Amino acid sequence: MATPSLATASPAAPAPPPNRRPRRRPRSALGRARRREAIALVMPSLIPILVLSVAPLVVGIALAFTDARLVRRPDYDVVGLENFGRLAENSLFWDSLRIGMIWTVSVTLLQLAAAMGLALLLNSGLRLQGLTRVLALIPWAMPPVVVAIMWQMIYSANGGPLNAVLGSIGLPGDTNWLGDFSTALPAVIVVGVWVGMPQTTVTLLAGLQQIPAELHEAAAVDGASAWRRFTAVTWPSLRPIVTSITSLNFIWNFNSFALVYVLTEGGPGGRTMVPVLFVYLEAFKNRNLGYAAAMGVVLVIVIVAVLAAYLRSQFRHDSTEKAR
Repeated sequence: MATPSLATASPAAPAPPPNRRPRRRPRSALGRARRREAIALVMPSLIPILVLSVAPLVVGIALAFTDARLVRRPDYDVVGLENFGRLAENSLFWDSLRIGMIWTVSVTLLQLAAAMGLALLLNSGLRLQGLTRVLALIPWAMPPVVVAIMWQMIYSANGGPLNAVLGSIGLPGDTNWLGDFSTALPAVIVVGVWVGMPQTTVTLLAGLQQIPAELHEAAAVDGASAWRRFTAVTWPSLRPIVTSITSLNFIWNFNSFALVYVLTEGGPGGRTMVPVLFVYLEAFKNRNLGYAAAMGVVLVIVIVAVLAAYLRSQFRHDSTEKAR
């Protein structure tokens, strides 16, 4: 058989161009670029935190080891642990810390209980729910000073609405709620609960609306009572939210100042002297900045320790429930 000549052979097809992929930046360069982007996004919120929170905390810790005073021309020396030694013997400060813990725990727990009831009520399909939710937010929208003045008028021993109502139903109507040793702290606690309850209510209501309705329907079909549905369905679903809002409420209530200051200024006889108010008076009335800064450091340690113990117990409970 004759082989085809080179002249009659078909030309070879050109080779396809190589599949070139776009050049990639090295992983290290890509990682650095992403880190720079992340830092650029975080800086607008990080700078105010550093300037308004971290820097004052560092300065306050530094002042705690000095004898600084609030004077026109400050001149102070480093005194080491002298302020903390004086503080260990200051029974008034430790008494204010005890009162502050009673105030904080009471207000936080009562806020949670009242807000839970109100959130369940607002989530139950009542009429005019939109209006009801707006009205529930009114205490949260009012400035603490305005709230304190309003409750001073309610608690007034001379013609206050509370005493007038009590007198009309045959109960003693001349109680000095904010001036009596036995009623001052409970009266202030009631105001604290009223002010902080709306925020907790809104948070719990948002959590309730995220629970699937099918879970409640299935529990109802199985014959579970309302309380059983709450303990078996609602409460486990709300536990992470309750842990978060309780921790935040504890911090806010422990650091509460304006409300107590306007209501009682720590009286009568120091019965409502919360620690933040005690530190304020020491710093700006007695002008002992270094000593007051040492008190502030102790308060920070107390808050961190209590919250760490609380969060640890909650996380341990959650891990135990998951293990089951």
